[in-house]
Amino acid sequence: MSFINIASREINCKIVYYGPGLCGKTTNLQYIYGHTNPDAKGKMISLATETDRTLFFDFLPLSLGEIRGFKTRFHLYTVPGQVFYNASRKLILKGVDGVVFVVDSQIDRLEANIESVENLKENLNEQGYDLDRIPYIIQYNKRDLTHLASIEELHELLNHRSVPEFEAVATMGIGVFETLKAIAKLVFLELKKSHR
Repeated sequence: MSFINIASREINCKIVYYGPGLCGKTTNLQYIYGHTNPDAKGKMISLATETDRTLFFDFLPLSLGEIRGFKTRFHLYTVPGQVFYNASRKLILKGVDGVVFVVDSQIDRLEANIESVENLKENLNEQGYDLDRIPYIIQYNKRDLTHLASIEELHELLNHRSVPEFEAVATMGIGVFETLKAIAKLVFLELKKSHR
């Protein structure tokens, strides 16, 4: 799970944005990166393939506080959405501290969302994690489009654990920081429990 850097007095946490292709994972990270204080963030790294990309950057939030004198640094990752990048997805989940599942709210993407949640569970299980036991948030993205599933229907299909959920329009930044703050807080609270 989290990595402790004694020299810099930081606890490094990994948050992965997961979901089907083109659901808005990358858009979330780009918005966060573009609206985060330059002094509090590292470089954004993009690992691109022909058809997909994985983004990564880290930042140090100022408002969460410290754990035993250590600051908490969050590393944000996206996974490739396409199914044939499953090996990359597994690798990116290694050492995960929290997951944001980004849902494409369009009715014709319901099946892709369900398959992606199942894929997330399988990949976490292979790494020795249980989705029911790690900090987990759901974001219902693309709420500005037409032909959308209702929040009630999406909740019924995808949120069996009744984890915190947020409506979002990532292209406009709506719900983006609310989602990030919620997952960061859950990860932070989990860390505090394990470092008592």
